[in-house]
Amino acid sequence: MNEIKQHASHKGIILRLKKAHGHLAKVIQMMENQEKCLKVSQQLYAVEKAITQAKKAVIHDHIEHCLEESNGKSKKNDLNEFKEITKYL
Repeated sequence: MNEIKQHASHKGIILRLKKAHGHLAKVIQMMENQEKCLKVSQQLYAVEKAITQAKKAVIHDHIEHCLEESNGKSKKNDLNEFKEITKYL
């Protein structure tokens, strides 16, 4: 099993995801309270942007710290992993 590395950027990403989680909980509450669609849409947009930014940060972090620091023994494997992760950008 691969060990997951904790990078300095992960704390910021976790914070961003927790904020998105709070926003999403608020959206659910707004829907249950039958808030106006415009307000709900604005909050959904904020959740979406927060998650997108967190995803990009995780992917960029992986490229910078995991692939760049690779020992070169498994170049083909690293290239395949890079191709795989870029699908999520």
